[in-house]
This record gives sequence, C-alpha cells and structure tokens, in this order.
Amino acid sequence: MNIAFTAKGKEWVSNIDPRFGRAEYILIYNDTTDEFTHFDNRQISEQAHGAGPQSARKLFELQADVLITGNGPGGNAATVLEKFGLKIFIGAGEMTVKQAFEAFRENQLTEFINQ
Repeated sequence: MNIAFTAKGKEWVSNIDPRFGRAEYILIYNDTTDEFTHFDNRQISEQAHGAGPQSARKLFELQADVLITGNGPGGNAATVLEKFGLKIFIGAGEMTVKQAFEAFRENQLTEFINQ
C-alpha cells in the first residue's frame, strides 16, 4: 500500500504540513517494499487557484492508496480524491511524518468524509 503524507520536508522526521493542496512536499511510503519517496509540491502550492485539484491528480499519478494530512482537502480536491477512491485521514497536523504513520497504524487518526 502507498501511503501519502503532506509534509514540510522530505524525511520521516519532517513535520506534517496541515494543508493539502499547498503542502510543500508529498511523501510516499510503500509499506510493502519499505520504500520512501517524495514529490516537491512547492510549484503547485504557489499557484493562485486550483492547487488542491492539481495536488490530488499528482497523488493519483503517484499511485497513493491513503492520504494522511492535517486539516483535509478543500471541496474541489476532496471531490477529485473521492473519484480516485483514495482514503483520507486527518488530524496529523501537529505530528512528524513518522508519528503520523504510527498514529495511522494505531487507528488514532480520523477518516475524512467529503460533505
């Protein structure tokens, strides 16, 4: 499974970026192969409009199955992510990526439901 994190850096010890569309980085952890990669999202985050849906499409390209973030995506991005079948977990805004992963494994994050 590919688990995506919105982050302020490129490492396990980086803080979660509570924003989705304007997150600085998207980190991907493959828990099957134990591989860790990242995508520099800063170019998307600097756009005036449409950052959320563009970041959502990038998650699809990166073949993410799960997204862990702080506050959750906005309405347009949430709709795109929902179409991709991505599960979204929120509440990790004050954590590092590693802490967020551990909280996810322990079912301590909240599943985001698009309203």
